[in-house]
Amino acid sequence: MITSYSKRGLAALMLAHCAGMIDLVALPVWVGTLVAYYHFDARQAGLLASLFLGGAVLASAMLAPRFDPETARWKAAIGFALSALLFTVAAQTHHYLLLALLHAVCGITTGLSLSVTHGTIARGSNPHRGFALVGIALGVFAILFLGSAPPLVAHLGGSTLFYLFAGVMAVGALASALAFPRAETDGLPRVSTVRPPVPRQVWYGIAGIACMGLVQSMTFSFLERVGSDRGFGLQAVTGVLIALGFVNLLPAPLAALLEKRLPARNVLMAGPLVQALLVLVIMSSARFAPYAAAASVFAAVMIFTHTFAFGLMARLDRSGRAMAATPAMLMTGAAIGPILGGTLVQGWGYGSLGPVALALGLTASFCFSRLPRAAAVQPQEALA
Repeated sequence: MITSYSKRGLAALMLAHCAGMIDLVALPVWVGTLVAYYHFDARQAGLLASLFLGGAVLASAMLAPRFDPETARWKAAIGFALSALLFTVAAQTHHYLLLALLHAVCGITTGLSLSVTHGTIARGSNPHRGFALVGIALGVFAILFLGSAPPLVAHLGGSTLFYLFAGVMAVGALASALAFPRAETDGLPRVSTVRPPVPRQVWYGIAGIACMGLVQSMTFSFLERVGSDRGFGLQAVTGVLIALGFVNLLPAPLAALLEKRLPARNVLMAGPLVQALLVLVIMSSARFAPYAAAASVFAAVMIFTHTFAFGLMARLDRSGRAMAATPAMLMTGAAIGPILGGTLVQGWGYGSLGPVALALGLTASFCFSRLPRAAAVQPQEALA
């Protein structure tokens, strides 16, 4: 067994992770659809995605300090069910203000579910491998989604994207209701009502992940648009997105295999710098080959680095509260990313994203350098 959870429980966590992290997979198609089919400009499209991510940040920040594994199942199921309903409503309208409201509220409901999912993963016996496992599931989901969504949207219209989102959320809700792990049988002992503060070092990791999330969403939101605007063609750009999905299968299992071989802090310090260099290539290349090569591995760097970050930080705080804030870590930066990227693109062109990514990468690397080289697992009695 990879974690203390049953196979049935792990399957539910995988599906919940895929639904909750849909932005990590869908942002290029999401923003591209809003521009191409809803005729919003880059800033308007970026703002809608930012409102969704901002809602997730708000929900995660409010729930994480109060994370209780005993109530995780029903919170996950209800949150995803509401998200499915809201995305279905979004598919019925082109009104910008209504779409903005729906994106924000849907972000809150999705963030609620994702927070309890990540808090539950963190309380498994090996959070590094547990997060790697759900990362593998996300890679498989990315292939299916990125391979099917663009042609479906092109054939059936922009509202199809929101129906696809609703379907994903409905599957997450059903899986959570039927099989989400129960704390009293599958995980660590119940979290104490006495809640010690989150270790100070964890806050450096939170800041580093937020910077990487900002670079990820800022770039990923316009990955499809920059390829299309440079004349690479729909078929070629879709092929890159599919290749990206296949590449995303690799980083999570690779991170699991290398858990004991690579110092986590070294991985965390290098990851943001590699991410920033890839942004420079994607946004400055006028030729298809460098764009395709960099774009296909771009998301993989975030997945690989974040797996090490999750494992190290979960061991620093075994209550699960810090990792229940994972959506807030990722999406604080990610919420700013689409609107920041849209503003930069509209004002100074795609090339302006590169220097900003480099500055954020250096900041993230410094933050990760403040984490310890390793974290000893605290005794389970401390949680009882």
